[in-house]
Amino acid sequence: MAKPTKAASTPTRPQGEPAAPALDNALADHQPGGIATSHKDAAGNAGELHQNAAEGSPPAAYLTDNFGHRIADNQNSLKAGARGPTLLEDFILREKIFHFDHERIPERIVHARGSGAHGVFEVTKAIPELTKAGLFQKKGTTCPVFVRFSTVAGGAGSVDTPRDVRGFAVKLYTDQGNWDLVGNNIPVFFIQDAIKFPDLVHSVKMEADRGYPQAASAHDTFWDFIGLMPESLHMIMWAMSDRAIPRTLRMMEGFGVHTFRFVNAAGEGKFVKFHWKPVLGMESLIWDEAVKIAGADPDFHRRDLFESIDAGSFPAWDLGVQVFDEDFAAAQPYDVLDATKLIPEEDVPVQIIGRMTLNRNVDNFFAETEQVAFLPTNVIPGIDFSNDPLLQGRLFSYLDTQKSRLGTTNFHQIPINAPKCPFHNMQRDGLMQTLVPTGRANYEPNSLDEAGEPNGPRACPATGFSSFEANAERNDPTEKVRVRAELFADHYSQARLFFRSQTDSEQAHIASALVFELSKVSLEHVRTRVLSRLRNVDETLARRVADGLAMPLPEAAPAAREPVEMKPSDALSIQKNAKATFEGRKLGILFAEGSDKATIDKLKADVEAAGGSVFLVAPKVGGLQVKGGTLKADGKLDGSPSVMFDAVASVLMPAEAEKLSKQGAAVQWFMDAYGHCKTIAHCNGTKVILEKAGIEPDEGVLPNEQLMKVGPARHFAREPKIRDLA
Repeated sequence: MAKPTKAASTPTRPQGEPAAPALDNALADHQPGGIATSHKDAAGNAGELHQNAAEGSPPAAYLTDNFGHRIADNQNSLKAGARGPTLLEDFILREKIFHFDHERIPERIVHARGSGAHGVFEVTKAIPELTKAGLFQKKGTTCPVFVRFSTVAGGAGSVDTPRDVRGFAVKLYTDQGNWDLVGNNIPVFFIQDAIKFPDLVHSVKMEADRGYPQAASAHDTFWDFIGLMPESLHMIMWAMSDRAIPRTLRMMEGFGVHTFRFVNAAGEGKFVKFHWKPVLGMESLIWDEAVKIAGADPDFHRRDLFESIDAGSFPAWDLGVQVFDEDFAAAQPYDVLDATKLIPEEDVPVQIIGRMTLNRNVDNFFAETEQVAFLPTNVIPGIDFSNDPLLQGRLFSYLDTQKSRLGTTNFHQIPINAPKCPFHNMQRDGLMQTLVPTGRANYEPNSLDEAGEPNGPRACPATGFSSFEANAERNDPTEKVRVRAELFADHYSQARLFFRSQTDSEQAHIASALVFELSKVSLEHVRTRVLSRLRNVDETLARRVADGLAMPLPEAAPAAREPVEMKPSDALSIQKNAKATFEGRKLGILFAEGSDKATIDKLKADVEAAGGSVFLVAPKVGGLQVKGGTLKADGKLDGSPSVMFDAVASVLMPAEAEKLSKQGAAVQWFMDAYGHCKTIAHCNGTKVILEKAGIEPDEGVLPNEQLMKVGPARHFAREPKIRDLA
């Protein structure tokens, strides 16, 4: 009989020599991120970058989970087929997101700075043929809602107007339970797979060694990550566009981001994407305006939302859906399960099915806005999930993170989170249990009713939530793989589509934003890599950014999948969809002693009749003697800069205008309005200030009498004369 061989890992030592002492548990060698390693780059199935440890590397070079298990793939979650749902057994994904969810207490890790309001949703078009959701069975059906808007990167104490994605989370309290449509103001996202979310957020947050910058993406680690993640380029086009600096929360779109499913009473399913379209139309800030507002009023968006609702000017959004079937999805040059892609409205028009109106401010910011907990898993019968790998990860992450933030599994009992329909189950106890269940029935099945005792609630197959049965979606569910579907490899076609759908000035804003952000990146190789990616988006864009940075244009980065040309979409442009209306807008009127009150009163009445509001600005805030009486200002000139208003007007006597022309605050008031391409209405007396401010007449610089004809439009034809654009 052959002698058994000793395992290779068994240590050998001379007979009689004592064994080495056991290792202590001090984690002395545990230095995550603190070592330099070598690696080899490889491309995945969808062109994603894999950085694999080189063979023969020391043990510290290998990526592991928190228990020392080496990780083979840190780019893809484990799915049942390349286009299938994410598997619960993926302990790597679960540990990574579990740890990420609990990194910060008590504020949210992302979306920490938020603004909330209550309202109502009303169905304007019934769609029973598409979904069995009770909410959409009859026109006129209503339900309460709570909405939380937020920035993503900054902390709770940051400012409202950074260049950032805005969260757009809606909780609809339906009679079938809560439906949380948790989205953003941009329809696509940076990453394709949820396993990369902790890496994305770590890169954009304050740099780990220095704790800054706050609420900003213009720094090394973010752009290093972006340069290595070509799938992010489409989202970068949106983030560098004016969409990332909305004028107000009331004037931005919202999106569900992911592809969901509608399921009707017959069990038939179709894909659906959700859109929120502001009734006031879209409008954005100019970057210089956003920076100055951050200094003038860090709470600009929060204040605007609160004051608008408080004044009875209720913001509203129409809910629209894009509905399509598997045949349409299979025919597209992109994958509808890819969260970095959108479906052009020209291909699938958005049909409006409801309207949401926010009509009540919160009573207590902490109790409501801060404690509200949104869960993508909160859906109602008739609305279901797709196999989008980013969505699949969110279905786990949100519920997990509430335990850390709110301290208890009973967070659903907090009033802002509680459904407004009955809820009954066998769950009991837990920290901060506020309900008092009675009886012994805390399990089922049970037969306590046979003894005359309450036996508790039971399942209801007929009306309860049941998942859509089909799971084909061009997928082989018998495979368990860490891989992305091949169509996920096209990272540039839709980025090109977005850029080429913009107006000339919007394209200039994107190029200028890229120049600004990359100028803050100190690592030259990172800037070079991003430029190489931009060449795959648009050659002119790449050259403009390179020229703005005074850098040579590098070779284009290899594309994992060659981009395809897509027809430009006007729906992607803010300027092409602008509304030159005073509804929901604010006019700032500058006046001083001796100003004509009748002129001011007429301007105010005209704007208010058009649905706008007026803010009176003067050198002093007390009552000033004017022609026709006394007038009090709403704000002092040096504390009410023109960045706070959508358009400005002035009613000044020549002598007072001459005095103000010597004050920097007054000259800057008009210079900023002109530089931000706003309408400037004025009287003859104001001309001395306009001349000192270097303001040239154009279609947006006009007498007060013509203000209502032009409205608060932005005059972007002015822009090349007043600032350098990339």
